[in-house]
Amino acid sequence: MDRRSFLKNAGLATGAAAASTLAAPAIAKQVKHLKMVMSWPKNFPGLGTSAARFAKRIETASDGRYKITLYAGGELVHPLKCLDAVQEGTADLYHSAEYYYQGKMKAFSFFAAVPFGFRPDEMDAWIHHGGGQQLWDEVSAQFGVKPFACSNTGSQMGGWFKKPIRTVEDFKGLKMRIPGLGGDVIKALGGTSVTLAGSEILPALQAGTIDATEWVGPWNDLAFGIYKIVKHYYYPGFHEPGTVLSLGVSKKLYDGMSAGDRALFEACATAENNFGLAEFNANNSAALDTLVSKHGVELHEFSDGIFKAAGAAARDVLASAGAADPLTKKVYDSFMTFRKNAVSWSRISDQAYMQKRGLVSF
Repeated sequence: MDRRSFLKNAGLATGAAAASTLAAPAIAKQVKHLKMVMSWPKNFPGLGTSAARFAKRIETASDGRYKITLYAGGELVHPLKCLDAVQEGTADLYHSAEYYYQGKMKAFSFFAAVPFGFRPDEMDAWIHHGGGQQLWDEVSAQFGVKPFACSNTGSQMGGWFKKPIRTVEDFKGLKMRIPGLGGDVIKALGGTSVTLAGSEILPALQAGTIDATEWVGPWNDLAFGIYKIVKHYYYPGFHEPGTVLSLGVSKKLYDGMSAGDRALFEACATAENNFGLAEFNANNSAALDTLVSKHGVELHEFSDGIFKAAGAAARDVLASAGAADPLTKKVYDSFMTFRKNAVSWSRISDQAYMQKRGLVSF
């Protein structure tokens, strides 16, 4: 081959290789459009915004290969039917709280909030290092879902009451919006628990269908305007000391992902779990001040007697839940064993420090 032919052929080969290189990303990038249903209003502070951030994280981290469309509670399915939507294939993902699904299996509540249970850091410790995630996977797999912790509300308030709650007797006959195992404790105290989506709370209070409600905490409660109807605001909440907001991914979808994409979904959920908790903690104080100073909300602390009675009821409620079925028993045993260790450590770490910090003012 002469020099001129060689250069010509080499140039064609180089050009073809370059064109192939330039075209590859466009060909390889197949966008996956996913539907996410939520239990919350779209862009609602801390709840809807958390789901939106997760969706954006996934799109950005995947370089646009995944695009998630969010549907507010009630837009595609009822706010408390998100797990059903993923199980049935109506949606690909959900952002919700697992205690809404304890009617399917009592074990679900242990992955959201347990009365007198874990604080957020303790919950993370159990899920990531105490076998909680493996048990959660086992429970959710029966419903075609792969679950992740994807935000946390932190400590919740005790709730809003039309009348003051001074003794345990005041719970008798009380109709309160409160889901999960916390609702079971209210029933054990003589009240009636009602499970409602957040958007249904104000109409129920106005109509007198319920006498009291818990929602989340000052930031979320202010946004919903509960103070416009009820003024008695109680703390602390025994029912939800660190509520996990969950991401549920279609197991069929998840199992079909590459290992890299599965890791991406896990990493984005973990990031949002941490970021969301920080956002709640950053906003609750100012919101509480607004409720009290601007809207005339009366802040009350539950008495020790009420807490002791609620604690005694909670022991029976949890034991009963743990006996519901063999898998829930596994979850209950794991949770309670880890709780014993967590309480032992927190007593001389966080709890002791918080008490001592109260002695100092700046």
